[in-house]
Amino acid sequence: MSQLVKLRVILEDHDIRKLELAQGVPGTVNELECIVRETFGINQRFSLHYKDLDFGEEFFSLTSTGDIKDKDTIKVVHIVDPPVITLNFTDVGSSTPNCSASSIHDSETAGSSWNDTSSVASQDTLILSSPEHTAQRSQGWPTEFPVPRFAYDTELVLASGNETFKKNGVLLNFTAVLPDILEKLAECIFQYVAYPSSAQLSFVAEALVQKHPCLREPGSFNGCYGWQQRLKYKMGNYRSKLRGLGCPELEVNSLKKKRPHEKAPAKNIKKARKAEVNYLPPHPQGETEECLEQERVELLNEVKKRNNCQIINEKMAKTFSIRRQEVVNGEPPIREFRDRWPALFDAKQINEEFKRITTVNLESTFMAKLDQYLPRIMSLVSSRGGAAKMKIQNIKNILLEGDTVERRREVAIRCLVVYLGEKEKDLVEEYLDGEGQYGDVTNQVMKIVVTREATASDPASATIVMEGTEVLRGVDVARGCALLMGLIYALNLSYPKELKHTFEVFQKILLELDGLKASPKVMSLKNKLLSSNE
Repeated sequence: MSQLVKLRVILEDHDIRKLELAQGVPGTVNELECIVRETFGINQRFSLHYKDLDFGEEFFSLTSTGDIKDKDTIKVVHIVDPPVITLNFTDVGSSTPNCSASSIHDSETAGSSWNDTSSVASQDTLILSSPEHTAQRSQGWPTEFPVPRFAYDTELVLASGNETFKKNGVLLNFTAVLPDILEKLAECIFQYVAYPSSAQLSFVAEALVQKHPCLREPGSFNGCYGWQQRLKYKMGNYRSKLRGLGCPELEVNSLKKKRPHEKAPAKNIKKARKAEVNYLPPHPQGETEECLEQERVELLNEVKKRNNCQIINEKMAKTFSIRRQEVVNGEPPIREFRDRWPALFDAKQINEEFKRITTVNLESTFMAKLDQYLPRIMSLVSSRGGAAKMKIQNIKNILLEGDTVERRREVAIRCLVVYLGEKEKDLVEEYLDGEGQYGDVTNQVMKIVVTREATASDPASATIVMEGTEVLRGVDVARGCALLMGLIYALNLSYPKELKHTFEVFQKILLELDGLKASPKVMSLKNKLLSSNE
């Protein structure tokens, strides 16, 4: 028999009630929310917070009912929808009966004023919200974190505290300004990443105490560990707030969006794992899923036309958000996705999509770093002995057929796979021309198939095969590796386990994405490559 549980429920600051649960605490937060909604007649959307004794009875977002027990306190936090403002526009001095919202926005930006007594020519509804939360991110994590400017009164307190600390070493009692500091830092962090790592939070905390030394903590081993922990919990609360406001990057991880067998806060979290800057961006302002779906249908016709790159680029950029939602949420098979988005499976568009996701130029960055490290790579792989030495020598023999830039790059990559202790054939499968259409690799999840003429000195012709489907052909091996990385990002795929170190090198050394954090084997390789360039 379930034990009766009593909870103290804060509906408002002046309205505190008692809730009796005859069947005990429910198993999920959603069930508890339904009980609170029905018991107290709440019609507005809300989330539940609970008091955590480990942090001085501060309120935290309730993500599991296991965090509460009999006679605990929970708080109802109402979720406020973004304001919808109806603006009546009129084109003053023009006989045109209608004008678009975009042209009016441009005129408003230019400083035009509107006459309140003018007749109404058209009416549009615009949702106005903070650009930091709706626009796509334009850059990755900074090398030096810019500590934001806080509220005016907070800045006065910090300025006085810094001066006092400089004179006599007395630290500031920051309790009064703590909420403002954490809120501003959370907003600033979210401009770069929604789910910051511990290293990134430590980076922010160090920047904070460096700018405001009066905030240092004498009991911390580095003077800022407490700030790192505060930021960790603040980001969790900040994400909960934005999730309630409909932020797609966070809403995808809400319990309501998860499958029945995954309804747990930490189960199958969909977030950037390979330094994606725009992992799941919102739709462009004023656009709906229906409008963007129409753009996709029009794009199917545009790809059939010749010399149509500019229009294709514009439509691909415009539909980026709905494409990412389809990839991340739906996880469609590649063959099906290619039929819906054929324009994406082109080398130029793979480069463009990669730049939208990471803000990094794909092929130019990959090839530049590969060429920079190529001499050192060849020197390192030559130091291998045993069976690896024989495999590397066989790969080097490719250069005997023609010492070109493309072949040197190909040899360096293939030797690098062996150097990392992985199987070269898991990445590159080679055929002589006329041996057939790679029938035994079409079941491979991810592979580069090479067709080489027996006597020709031309670069090998490579085809990228994914999930048994040819997705791109007619490139050399090195370029195929770069474009394969682009497709992995564009399709939100994980690296193959048997080639995890090779793809980690591609990402963290050749593309310099999240390069400060790597596995021991890759970090060792990176140190060896950099030591030769000092």
